[in-house]
Amino acid sequence: MDDSTPYPLGVSLRENGLNVAVYSETAEAVDVAVFDPAGAETAHRLTQRTGHVFHGLVPGGVGTRYGLRVHGEWEPGEGLRHNAAKLLLDPYARAVEGSWGAGEETFGHTFDDPEQRNDADSAASVAKAVVVDPAFDWDGDTAPRVPLADTVVYEVHVKGFTKQHPDVPEEIRGTYAGLAHPAAIQHLVDLGVTTVELLPVHQFVQDSHLAEKGLRNYWGYNSIGFFAPHNEYSAAGDDGSQVREFKEMVKALHAAGLEVVLDVVYNHTAEGNHMGPTLSLKGIDNGSYYRVVEEEPENYFDTTGTGNSLNVSHPAALQLILDSLRYWVSEMHVDGFRFDLATTLTRQWGDAHVHSAFLDIVHQDPVLAPVKLIAEPWDTQGYQVGGFPARWSEWNGKYRDDVRDFWRGQGTLGALTQRMTGSPDVYEADRRSPLCSVNFLTAHDGFTLADLTAYDEKHNEANGEGSRDGESDNRSWNCGAEGPTDDEGVNALRARQRRNLLTTLLLSSGVPMLLGGDEFGRTQGGNNNAYCQDDEISWFDWASADRDLLGFTRELLRLRRETPALRPTWFGPNTVSLRADGEPMGQQEWDDANARAYSVQFAAEGSPTVLLLVNGATNPVEFTVPPAPGGPWKLVVSSDPQQEVGREVAELLVGEWSTTVLRSDIIDG
Repeated sequence: MDDSTPYPLGVSLRENGLNVAVYSETAEAVDVAVFDPAGAETAHRLTQRTGHVFHGLVPGGVGTRYGLRVHGEWEPGEGLRHNAAKLLLDPYARAVEGSWGAGEETFGHTFDDPEQRNDADSAASVAKAVVVDPAFDWDGDTAPRVPLADTVVYEVHVKGFTKQHPDVPEEIRGTYAGLAHPAAIQHLVDLGVTTVELLPVHQFVQDSHLAEKGLRNYWGYNSIGFFAPHNEYSAAGDDGSQVREFKEMVKALHAAGLEVVLDVVYNHTAEGNHMGPTLSLKGIDNGSYYRVVEEEPENYFDTTGTGNSLNVSHPAALQLILDSLRYWVSEMHVDGFRFDLATTLTRQWGDAHVHSAFLDIVHQDPVLAPVKLIAEPWDTQGYQVGGFPARWSEWNGKYRDDVRDFWRGQGTLGALTQRMTGSPDVYEADRRSPLCSVNFLTAHDGFTLADLTAYDEKHNEANGEGSRDGESDNRSWNCGAEGPTDDEGVNALRARQRRNLLTTLLLSSGVPMLLGGDEFGRTQGGNNNAYCQDDEISWFDWASADRDLLGFTRELLRLRRETPALRPTWFGPNTVSLRADGEPMGQQEWDDANARAYSVQFAAEGSPTVLLLVNGATNPVEFTVPPAPGGPWKLVVSSDPQQEVGREVAELLVGEWSTTVLRSDIIDG
């Protein structure tokens, strides 16, 4: 007797085999194809159906390799793309073995005619799902649950972080195990960040157009398996061991007090548009999982720039996303998510909406209630900074742009202050807090901090697209020479500018995000779109690290950690801005693009007070320092190498293009 169940979807271990459940409104039948070690295939028909879920019991256990063959109509003009000749990845697969080829056999249609079904079998050219043992000893694991006010995000790539790390054993460099190595963790702890945000680790597919040019997808924004850790980042192999290795990494990071946040790509998949391959959802239930053009269902509604968008107006797609999120929290113990192109997920019927089904369901989910939720609040069709619910934090693109503008000699002190005080112009009117703003100056997509101060133009020749790819408006400044130079004056200015930008970022109200490697001057040689550079362009060059800049960054993070005034949870009168002569700022100074110097005082009850002296002018400026509220003002950090750290200050000549930080400690009694 088949006592299989329609839930949970995917594969569940049972005493008498595997319970398999697959959702499809349009399929006629579903077979589970099981492969033995030699690659021989045995098909098992799912004989039960409950609602739109096909389910049944299949022989097998831990280590079973399998795929799906879904029977049904092939009518692209009606949005139906079933083709049982294509071996499909189970959307709920917990692990993946192998990789995907790019031959015609992996496509549901023929290359000559996209309307013609291609009956070539794809099994030999696609990856297989692997059944894993979910058991793991989490004993002693405790989620750090770092308050947002204390959070410092560190955006990093699993592979690139340790691929060239001299203190990580060579056999585990570039892997989950490498990131869990004590040498890797020690760097993060010593730096003072709290939250590691990993670029995509969901199973993804290598792009055929990159392979043709001898390149590889490095960033990983080409997902196909929302439950499976990407197999190439596993030192232990892809037989399911990658799941255990990932869990061991999370446990090790937690033991060091570090959170793990995943950059997740639920807005699209690697199957592309109507000309893309048939690898999973497209062949299972195309119209339920993807948003198709209503009048032309053979085409896809694309707000991601990748060819397709998940159909978040359909319960099946929503369930897939929410089941995946809950899995990573409950079973893999991650601490939050950064949602790539999150605006696409809010498009209920094409338009972005704060009360979309996706946002409403996430808001109500008890499993997701304690974790961090960060939105990239835009997609190719809209910019939504400030448009997400109060529960969410957002990548604040306005912060990036306004701060970059000021430190390249443009912009105003008024705009700079809005960003440094948590962007009240964006969030305060809706009763949202400064903690809704994830402040960043650089990210994986764009220049590194070092390159932001060394290049006026992008240099993406290695990508093979004639440097047409990547953002052209970078709001960068090369400080007088393009790229590497022996000019001592230019190099000294670049060093000050990097420190100015870091000081601004790490002393601003909100949640700072540091791009991994910026703390020691990592460069990509001017490449601002290194998505396809799985090589030394992207990997951390530990041997060339700027140790002085690293020490400066650590000191800034220590100052932030020890000063509650720098971490306000709500907007309020905790900041005072003064002209360089000590008088209050007037409207003229706020709006005048020629006004380039002022001070900002950060104060809070029970906290040391910090005074930031900003000079974005091309000449030194004499600052009259206001009376200290506690002990005397002491100079604690400066981008100007001429300043003497530790001395008491009553007035100060601040050098051109520099920042200096003073602190007044609390006097007891």
